[in-house]
Amino acid sequence: MQDSPSPGQLLQAVARFLRLEAGPALAHAGDAALAYQAKVAANMLDIAGRQWAHSPTDEAAELARLQALLGQTGLLAELNQRLADRIQDGSLGADHPGLADHLWRSTLAKLAVDQPGYDSYRRLAGAEPDKD
Repeated sequence: MQDSPSPGQLLQAVARFLRLEAGPALAHAGDAALAYQAKVAANMLDIAGRQWAHSPTDEAAELARLQALLGQTGLLAELNQRLADRIQDGSLGADHPGLADHLWRSTLAKLAVDQPGYDSYRRLAGAEPDKD
């Protein structure tokens, strides 16, 4: 069993190299477009690392909320599609118990992966949604 470095640590190391060494070296060499691509690649690796770290617990929590909301079991993608269909056809309205909480928590989980430094996310991460 491999203990160290973890996949997250490997992703962080490559992102750090791209951000702190490769990108600046490319910019200094006059290749601003490639330096920018190195920065984009580092950001993508950061997202992949956060997704790797958060996905198991976030997806399990989302699945449990969807099962409770819909009263059904199934795969995460299937239940998300059923939820979207029920919202679209009006059979599940905004006043449905648990819906606002589910949407709030799902949005915050996505922001934790995609934009954890986003000011509004940091401010709202600890806030609770309006009660149903």
